Amino acid sequence: MELTLEAAALFALKLVHETEGGSTVLRDDPVMEGYDREVFGLLVRQGDLAGIQLKLNECLKLALDSLGGADTVLGRELQRLAVDVRQASTLNELNAPLSALKDYLKAIL
Repeated sequence: MELTLEAAALFALKLVHETEGGSTVLRDDPVMEGYDREVFGLLVRQGDLAGIQLKLNECLKLALDSLGGADTVLGRELQRLAVDVRQASTLNELNAPLSALKDYLKAIL
């Protein structure tokens, strides 16, 4: 799960920080500080679902803004997927919506 969490955060932050012709955001980029596999791994081991959701939400808010907000087609879909992630009440319930979110973010890059 840690890898999927990190990938979702990475793709969200790529939307925000990558510019055409600029350098790409990588996992070891300073912008990923606080959103790497180690941070998510600790939260997963602690069973801190609220902490995980908070971390993801921080990235998703930025990504939503970069897509033009919730009034755009891409923004509406991102917001819908983010709601699904926020509605998970256990780590197990988080798996499916998290994978869908990660796949969507990857697709719109």
